[in-house]
Amino acid sequence: MNTPAHTAIEPGILYFGTPVVLIASTNEDGSANLAPMSSAFWLGWRAILGLGVRSKTAQNLLRTRECVLNLPSDTQAAAVDRLALTTGSDPVPDGKVRRGYFHVASKFSRAGLTPVPSETVVPPRVAECPVAMEAVVEAVHPVGDDGGIVAFEVRVQRVFVHDEIRLAGSDDRIDPDAWRPLIMSFQKFYGLGEQVHPSTLARIPERLYRGADIDRARLVSP
Repeated sequence: MNTPAHTAIEPGILYFGTPVVLIASTNEDGSANLAPMSSAFWLGWRAILGLGVRSKTAQNLLRTRECVLNLPSDTQAAAVDRLALTTGSDPVPDGKVRRGYFHVASKFSRAGLTPVPSETVVPPRVAECPVAMEAVVEAVHPVGDDGGIVAFEVRVQRVFVHDEIRLAGSDDRIDPDAWRPLIMSFQKFYGLGEQVHPSTLARIPERLYRGADIDRARLVSP
């Protein structure tokens, strides 16, 4: 049996594939900003969001300490792509000018998406996204040495989903066979395929992962 050999390379980015998140936040004038990103991962009812500190979304999160994390499906790539190379910042930061970004004030209109009021935060949810999570910033962690990137630790307060992705017979579970997130891998859009192998980890009941943040979320009034 021949074992493939590794080759050392230096790719400019290490985006091997993560779900796209449309982050809704609030601008200084009270209008809503909407920005796509894919540097996110989840731990219980918390998420870590990697953002450029000069981005409008990062500035809004630092100021207001709240957001909505909207997860589009793989059928909504065109709407997400309409937000590509746009920024809520005016003037556009020099680094983004060099990459071809331009200012757009009304991001929801640009994407052709519908804002709906949230229950516990000011930024709106995206009606068309199958998943929308209202969240608050718990901590901000600098990343790297140049101060250009920060990781926001956010705590989810509400989880809203379309009924079509709920697991039949369960009040609080997502059906992974129905949920088809939009994936970005090396700047290109992809979707998920069918399950490739039975999962031993899936034998653990999801309720055993429920943490204290769920109890905290129940105490937040609409």
